[in-house]
Amino acid sequence: MKTRRNIYIMFAISFLQGMVFYGPVATLYRQVAGVNVFQITIIESISLALCIGLELPWGIVADRIGYRKTLILCSGIYFLSKIVFWRAEGFADFLLERILLSVVMAGFSGCDVSILYLSCKEEESQKVFGIYQFLQTAGLLGASLVYSVYIGENYRMAGFLTMASYGIAAVLAFGIREVKSPKRENGNTSNLLDVFLLTVRDKRFLLAVIGMGLLAEANQTITVFLNQIQYVKAGMDVKTIGFVYILVTLSGMMGIWSHWFTKRMGGFSFGLSMFICGAVSCVVLAITNQAVISVAAILLLRLCASLLAPLSTQLQNCRIKTRDRATALSMYAVLLEGIGVVTNVIFGQTANNNISYAMGCGAFLCTLGAILFYLFYLKEGKRLQI
Repeated sequence: MKTRRNIYIMFAISFLQGMVFYGPVATLYRQVAGVNVFQITIIESISLALCIGLELPWGIVADRIGYRKTLILCSGIYFLSKIVFWRAEGFADFLLERILLSVVMAGFSGCDVSILYLSCKEEESQKVFGIYQFLQTAGLLGASLVYSVYIGENYRMAGFLTMASYGIAAVLAFGIREVKSPKRENGNTSNLLDVFLLTVRDKRFLLAVIGMGLLAEANQTITVFLNQIQYVKAGMDVKTIGFVYILVTLSGMMGIWSHWFTKRMGGFSFGLSMFICGAVSCVVLAITNQAVISVAAILLLRLCASLLAPLSTQLQNCRIKTRDRATALSMYAVLLEGIGVVTNVIFGQTANNNISYAMGCGAFLCTLGAILFYLFYLKEGKRLQI
């Protein structure tokens, strides 16, 4: 069922759930509440393991009870997790918050984009995904600005405002209309094994998924974590790094133009250019000590990943041939999260030796991603209406 109402509500939810007012001080918030950095890493590791373990079960549940009920349930748990975070004191409380968050992330995975995809025309889905991504980043940027101007060191107030924003989003979720009947029809895929077999048989597309995942993980690791080491290497002070953080966040909003570039360049040319530009930015980061050049390369990498993300989501949805859409998307998510586990280890080891080695590793992963993406489009690209 195509309904603009769902799209607008999902856009509002994306913006509200992007408003993490404690985002600029997330680590400090936890430390003040009695959690050290090592405990934070333990919590994050447990959270990632839970996300991977819950992906497929949640996908199966969503396909059986419907996407609307799944979204309402996850939005409610999301709200609950922010209440816990707001009042958290010590390791156990923050661990509980991340456990709840893992349940939510696994539940949302595939469900939100399924609602968007089934609520709009197929040819406009990439544009819709781009706006959805844009609004989440806009919410984060707006919340960060409010924190900087009005909240300051009142961390608990930041937690409270975040909780309130997520509460409003949970209420809005009740306005979503179901786009998929949980009832099954004869002849449709009806179990996990069938969906799994349909997914793994599409070997060439799995290559594309892996390739796009490599660029996404290179972006995530380099522009969120390793960038700070690069900035220090280039001699930048803390105030300047804060300003650059805003610029990088803004560049992450450019995914809204993904549809426009795809229409003018074609899916293959556009996608391949994103991989190439991403690889070039990593090479530049590996060889430069200059602040301006480093910032420009970080911005380029974030821009490439942000522009490719809506195309990646569009391709995943277009390839699904089963009614169990959330289950199929969860399988892709498990694959991508597995890639993230491997690349995190690679980046961590290389960065410990030399930050330039880690950037060089990013260039290699982007290049490998381009090759895998090319192999997919070489065989399948001409048949895609993108």
